Amino acid sequence: MEKKTVYLETSVVSYLTSRQSRDLIVAGHQAVTREWWEQRRADFVLFVSEPVLDEASGGDPEAATERLAALDGLDVLSVTDEVIEFAALMLQRGVIPEKAAIDALHISLACVNGIHYLLTWNCKHIANAEHFDAIATVCLENDYKSPIICTPEELIGD
Repeated sequence: MEKKTVYLETSVVSYLTSRQSRDLIVAGHQAVTREWWEQRRADFVLFVSEPVLDEASGGDPEAATERLAALDGLDVLSVTDEVIEFAALMLQRGVIPEKAAIDALHISLACVNGIHYLLTWNCKHIANAEHFDAIATVCLENDYKSPIICTPEELIGD
């Protein structure tokens, strides 16, 4: 059986490599992310993108080094004209708000490249059930298949 593909949005690698949070919810997300990374990532073909690498390289230099090390060796999707145009369409149609243009770009990268799952902890604009129908509709109207957008907790397996 061919492995399914996963696009890792920046929040996943941030939760994977960050120091343990005192916030119980965030700490739980970190623990699930580490469990997914250790137990499930080998079951998939993982992809990141130029924007993920750009975001992961920002901030504290030591933390950035850890994030980039975790992503080292993964296939990197390029931001093409097609990706930019589809992200712009999602913004224009109000599927994703203008202030979250980078989130539209992440979704577009996964859609245009035919990725099966978009893995994220961004539940405001990406893994938000209120956006799923609109994302799926705009994908379908443009001959793309919407990825399954989920958190590591939802892709943890049996």
